[in-house]
Amino acid sequence: MSSSDNFKVKLLKNLGLKRTLLVTGGAGFIGANFVHYWLANNIEDRVVVLDALTYAGNIENLNLVKDNVNFEFVHGNICDTALIEQLLKQHTVDTIVHFAAESHVDRSITGPDAFIETNIIGTYSLLKASKKIWLDEPKTQGKPPIPHRFHHVSTDEVYGTLGPNDPPFSEATAYSPNSPYSASKAASDHLVRAYHHTYGLAVTTSNCSNNYGPYHFPEKLIPLIIANILHDKPLPVYGDGQQIRDWLYVEDHARGIELVIKKGQIGENYNIGGNNEWANIDIVKLICSRMNQAFQHNEQLAQQYPLAQKAFAQKSEELITYVIDRPGHDRRYAIDATKTNNELGYEPVESFESGITKTLDWYLSRSDWWLPLMAKP
Repeated sequence: MSSSDNFKVKLLKNLGLKRTLLVTGGAGFIGANFVHYWLANNIEDRVVVLDALTYAGNIENLNLVKDNVNFEFVHGNICDTALIEQLLKQHTVDTIVHFAAESHVDRSITGPDAFIETNIIGTYSLLKASKKIWLDEPKTQGKPPIPHRFHHVSTDEVYGTLGPNDPPFSEATAYSPNSPYSASKAASDHLVRAYHHTYGLAVTTSNCSNNYGPYHFPEKLIPLIIANILHDKPLPVYGDGQQIRDWLYVEDHARGIELVIKKGQIGENYNIGGNNEWANIDIVKLICSRMNQAFQHNEQLAQQYPLAQKAFAQKSEELITYVIDRPGHDRRYAIDATKTNNELGYEPVESFESGITKTLDWYLSRSDWWLPLMAKP
């Protein structure tokens, strides 16, 4: 087969029915849900997950797909450039979906080093390996670049904060990160953009709003509130609790990324949001109400969670405790997903009503998953 014919075969593979994805951070919350979604909806594709299994990475998140013949797990770090190069070659990877990141704002305030290392240096390592395998090596052999896609998953926090009457963040909003976490993600976004404009790497970036759903590590707001109610522990609310976030069900996020990979224009950014703004205190009160109702209508929950005395008494909201606000706490995030809607046909499938119901049901039935994580430092 000539180099021209080989290029056409690879191009058809990349644009057609079969891909080989390298999913970084695929044992984390959003990454694992993406892997579940992709393998269920793209049954011809292969997925290789690379994850360092740090505190928020959990191999058990991938139990649903561990026996899938099109799935493989690799324990490793994205900062290991040689490993990335090896995986790209060994598995003939044509698509990278880059989730791997340190993402907890509180941890970035007390220990920013890990965020700089993973989010900036790690992204650079992936870009460097991708450029070498997909662009540079073919060129030295007199061949065209290998058809590929590098999709970078980012956050709305890179845009900074909004006032109560400001329009939501669009793709044209200037970056203005306010925490070490968001600054590290902004830096990684800029690196991805630079590798496209300087070297021609085929990249796309998506910036999402706050995700929620199954496998959410219990340090984050929604799973933390659920777990604390079930242990009769205080429900910590920063400041006055009026910080506003746009909430996106995690499978809707996966669906949005799929659309960007398959239909998005190379070099473009796409916002993925839930059209669902809530103040933190209202989220907490909603979960309290839902938990009260769950215990009222399901007698078995009192036996399963004997410590949840407030929920059993229909008084979960009495656990709400206001605590000192964290430094640099952004007041409001909101996503304008008009571009993604118009260009890619994206719309969230789950309403907040249906999404939060699925999430609560999952956590109530999966204490075997989240209880051991509560003991992690």
